[in-house]
Amino acid sequence: MFERIAFDPEIMGGRACICGMRIPVSVIVGQIAHGATIEEILTDYPELESADIQQALEYAAWLAQEEVRLV
Repeated sequence: MFERIAFDPEIMGGRACICGMRIPVSVIVGQIAHGATIEEILTDYPELESADIQQALEYAAWLAQEEVRLV
């Protein structure tokens, strides 16, 4: 489902990272949330591709699809 995202307990404590890199999804999403553009992130992390950033955002959106039950 998320072929560009990996979970490895030996890398970054198992946090969601871009495959083959030590760049956590949370770092990418956090930078976008604080106003960084995709171009700025690609400049800061030249090993990333725009598809990596897109998939990081898709993964974050997927995680946010939580169901809240009010009792």
